[in-house]
Amino acid sequence: MLDYRFIKENLDAVKANISARNMNADADAVVALFDERTRLVTALQELQTRRNDNARSMKNKVSDSERMALIAEGKSIKEEVSKIEADLSRAEADLNEAGLKIPNMAHPDAPIGKEDKDNTEVARFGEPVKFSFTPRDHVELGESLDIIDFEAGTKVSGVKYYYLKNEAVFLEQALIMYVLNILRDRGFTPFITPDIAKEEILQGIGFNPRGKESNVYTLEGESSCLVATAEITLGGYHKDEVLDREKLPLRYCGISHCFRKEAGAAGQFSKGLYRVHQFTKLEMFVYCLPEDSDKIHQELRAIEEEIFTGLAIPFRVVDTCTGDLGAPAYRKWDLEAWMPGRNGGEWGEITSTSNCTDFQARRLNVRCKDTKGKNQYVHMLNGTAVAISRALVAILENYQQEDGSIVVPEVLVPFCGFSVIQKKN
Repeated sequence: MLDYRFIKENLDAVKANISARNMNADADAVVALFDERTRLVTALQELQTRRNDNARSMKNKVSDSERMALIAEGKSIKEEVSKIEADLSRAEADLNEAGLKIPNMAHPDAPIGKEDKDNTEVARFGEPVKFSFTPRDHVELGESLDIIDFEAGTKVSGVKYYYLKNEAVFLEQALIMYVLNILRDRGFTPFITPDIAKEEILQGIGFNPRGKESNVYTLEGESSCLVATAEITLGGYHKDEVLDREKLPLRYCGISHCFRKEAGAAGQFSKGLYRVHQFTKLEMFVYCLPEDSDKIHQELRAIEEEIFTGLAIPFRVVDTCTGDLGAPAYRKWDLEAWMPGRNGGEWGEITSTSNCTDFQARRLNVRCKDTKGKNQYVHMLNGTAVAISRALVAILENYQQEDGSIVVPEVLVPFCGFSVIQKKN
């Protein structure tokens, strides 16, 4: 959430940012509602002062007629206060609803564009694998090796569900341990987070828990949802707290199941593991001082690069355009791995990292003291360390052999206990 006064004082810039992000939000309405709330707050304060003056006058020695006049005035003030309080409550609710639709300001260097094709490549690590044979996609590989069962997942749970089995189970655990060890060495506190969060936490992070456009599963009869990422639960961990300035930054990493409706994503790349309703992910999350967030954003990107360089998977880094940022992000980088089985070979997103500045902290009321002892909102950042389903796509397709077997990345062998996945006899 942006500061309302900031929106009013920078209205043209906020409108331009909304347009660049290709979003629907009414900054003029926010300013009008902010002014109305300010007017009502001032009116209420004036009435409260009159009420206090009236009460003090009642304690003085006054004639019966003066007392009756004061009683009548007190009753009138009470009615006016009640009316103003009701108006203020409605104005605050309307302001909050309109304010929640305003996206964060975008970094000046973020590319202007409407969708992912407008993202800008800023770095590349490794080159696409050249095979002496026609590479298979991960669906064919997983089924032929009996390590992924999409048919049973659909039968039991529905489309976009799957079973991991045999060596794929060990690969998932190996990926988690490989990445956890890297993050532990970087000073991250590890968590296994809840798979459910309250709707107010999702809203604070920037997820829409309700409506046709929502990508999350709500629990019927409960004001809570299945989480789409541990960013939600790690971001809500310090809600309504004032953090110790001397202990910042707080570096957290959380393992969670992630549940997503993937609304509107039924077309291209819906087959297989790339877009699924449930997967395991290890997420990085940082609370820091405002002046440190740009530097820490670079650190999170460097960690993601280290993880996938270690896996020896070709990937590139893209600077995400304004229309593809998502409302909370100030700036976002995506890592895209080369996926040989996708349309004859294409880049596919495997991780992202976002600096959300104080946008989420303002909604969740997470603060620290500045150098003068005054409360200020912290900055909050997130980054995917590894999303298992997409990492598996990249590993299976890049490490496939002509006979259909899969060579396991060298860094994972100590954790899974085998170096090759072969067809079962």
